[in-house]
Amino acid sequence: MKTEQEKPTGLPENAFRPLKPGEKYEPLMSPSKNYPEVNLWSVTWGIVMAVIFSAAAAYLGLKVGQVFEAAIPIAIIAVGVSSATKRKNALGENVMIQSIGACSGVIVAGAIFTLPALYILKEKYPEMTVNFMQMFISSLLGGVLGILFLIPFRKYFVKDKHGEYPFPEATASTQVLVSGEKGGDQAKPLLMAGLIGGLYDFIVGTFGWWNENFTSRICSAGEMVAEKFKLVFKINTGAAVLGLGYIVGLKYAAIICAGSLVVWFIIVPGFALVFGDQVLNTWNPNIAIAVKDMSPEMIFSEYAKSIGIGGIAMAGIIGIVRSWGIIKGAVSLAAKEMGGKKSEGTVECTQRDIPMKIIAFGSIFTLLLVLLFFYFDVMQGNVLHTVVALLLVAGIAFLFTTVAANAIAIVGTNPVSGMTLMTLILASVIMVAVGLNGATGMVAALVMGGVVCTALSMAGGFITDLKIGYWLGSTPKKQETWKFLGTLVSAATVGGVIMVLNDSYGFTSGQLAAPQANAMAAVIDPLMNGVGAPWALYGAGAVLAIVLTYFKVPALAFALGMFIPLELNLPLLVGGAINWYVTTRSKDKSVNQERGEKGTLLASGFIAGGALMGVVSAVMRYCDINLINESWLANPMSQAVSLVAYALLIIYLVKASMSIKK
Repeated sequence: MKTEQEKPTGLPENAFRPLKPGEKYEPLMSPSKNYPEVNLWSVTWGIVMAVIFSAAAAYLGLKVGQVFEAAIPIAIIAVGVSSATKRKNALGENVMIQSIGACSGVIVAGAIFTLPALYILKEKYPEMTVNFMQMFISSLLGGVLGILFLIPFRKYFVKDKHGEYPFPEATASTQVLVSGEKGGDQAKPLLMAGLIGGLYDFIVGTFGWWNENFTSRICSAGEMVAEKFKLVFKINTGAAVLGLGYIVGLKYAAIICAGSLVVWFIIVPGFALVFGDQVLNTWNPNIAIAVKDMSPEMIFSEYAKSIGIGGIAMAGIIGIVRSWGIIKGAVSLAAKEMGGKKSEGTVECTQRDIPMKIIAFGSIFTLLLVLLFFYFDVMQGNVLHTVVALLLVAGIAFLFTTVAANAIAIVGTNPVSGMTLMTLILASVIMVAVGLNGATGMVAALVMGGVVCTALSMAGGFITDLKIGYWLGSTPKKQETWKFLGTLVSAATVGGVIMVLNDSYGFTSGQLAAPQANAMAAVIDPLMNGVGAPWALYGAGAVLAIVLTYFKVPALAFALGMFIPLELNLPLLVGGAINWYVTTRSKDKSVNQERGEKGTLLASGFIAGGALMGVVSAVMRYCDINLINESWLANPMSQAVSLVAYALLIIYLVKASMSIKK
């Protein structure tokens, strides 16, 4: 995500500024032209994209804690396929392919931030139950709620606030679609980067020719510093994470890394210095060693990460407070439409939503399904627990919908993990108060969190699709209707991928970080077992978030950096620095812009290729095909080789990004 977003060419001049009184926005696809939207072609390719990118996003998200935005690469592929098959007037079809396929990223984000925690806790509590249907149904119902809850806010964010919000992800995707309609060839660099990034990460994941991480423990001096001073340096050298850093951009990568560096280079050593001889096991009775005898990783996991959790939760609360006016305004708008008698025929196609009466009925029906799901599966027939859980899920999901949409509209990133953490804390405290605790309570809290997380993720992601449709002239009602199909396909895919990845790697082995899921497990375990949660550490993080917000520093990005492992944050900074470098070398702004756009395509290729081949590697392991020489990876030289390979990858990304046609 770039600090200054380039505006797509080919759209009307008033596409990116507020409209003057009496002025009307005319989208690119005027009704008089033949731009088909929904047909067998667009629906089929939308489903294919949903399956492929659900698998890729799930792998990458569980590995590095960041789910890449699928809208951009899907738009690129849609344009490439339509160009290769010489389809005429394919813009409307490509919008629909992107809209259906983009369900993958948002459903994956909702699922992997919470549901893998079921597997993590199951190793400690074998009596817990985890099955495919729990993951599938919670993801499906959460996604449907997200769609239904967002539609009443569409006009507010997309039309009423036209020109006021930058919509960075929607802008980038629209650029691809418009260029494709005019004969752009973005697919070529994307495919090349996808092949290079995919082959690179496949070699690491399948053959282990070099280590995927470079650490300061490569030499004896680094090992000594880590054990004595609790200072350690780590960086993941994968292609997918590097591409992700480029997309995030230098500004937010620097903020995320700042949070990470504060934790690893100040808080972790500080804990060892201040509490060295003490055994701090108030929050985890299983701890039996003094802080000074812990590794830096253990200090981070047991103590320091909780400060980040508190910061994320507080950032979510601040978001709701700031969005309260939006909530009231959109609800009022929806209520007026519910009571109005305007026929659908009098509404222009670019402003035609699913009728509000159907939205209201659909919301009630979906909540009824959630009620039945909770009653028969999660709450084991307890009426009180079921009703309380339903009220929590419905209330939190609706309130946070505007926070998610607002975040996407302004900065392009959805703070769903922080809002879900707050949901889990609140749900755990309330469910314990009504008598639900232990392993059953953990399953209940996590499934509740999964429904809320998926709903919020969907709400945030869907506003991007609807803005793209508004700019180009698609029919919102068609996007909204077919979004349900994409949700169904993505929910089924991500449930299966989570099961395969757990069987192949396990979420506690360290091979898949699953940072958000580990954070969720760390939060609810003490709360559901009557052990005091680390409220002091949560409180410290909350205060830090307030201070950061006061000084206009994005608290969520900083707090995320505080609990995502260091080796996964530093590559974001490297990728962000590459973005800055290639977009500032020329005095000609148009050249810098073109280089930045090509770099975005290459980075998207790294992300898509690396993530997809990571899934292939996982499937091979699932089938007991393991070609990795573990003794070589234990050799420090494997880390040295990884640094050389990483340098070559960086050189390629820089050179290829700066190589543009004159």
